[in-house]
Amino acid sequence: MANAHDNHHAEAGHGSVKSYMIGFVLSVILTAIPFGLVMYPSLPKNLTVMIVVALAAIQVVVHLAYFLHMDRTPAQRSNLTTFLFTALVIALLVGLSLWIMFSIHTSMMAK
Repeated sequence: MANAHDNHHAEAGHGSVKSYMIGFVLSVILTAIPFGLVMYPSLPKNLTVMIVVALAAIQVVVHLAYFLHMDRTPAQRSNLTTFLFTALVIALLVGLSLWIMFSIHTSMMAK
């Protein structure tokens, strides 16, 4: 029974300390840049918002790759597929809800 448990952990693809440190340093950098941009505004607000959103998206990818170990290997393919499907459902739910609310708002304002 112990061998089956040990083999499961060997196949799980856990990261090394170096991998976790790279992920941590990238996460700190990707957090510090938007924090600095917001605390010490030197760019136009629209550009600052776009940079913050872009760095947030990059940080999500860093977390998925370095901490959750999601990649394109066969062992992680089902987890990646499940994550992408979940992200699609959430994007549709939020996007269509906003579209409905905007549509209702414009029709109510027209009357």
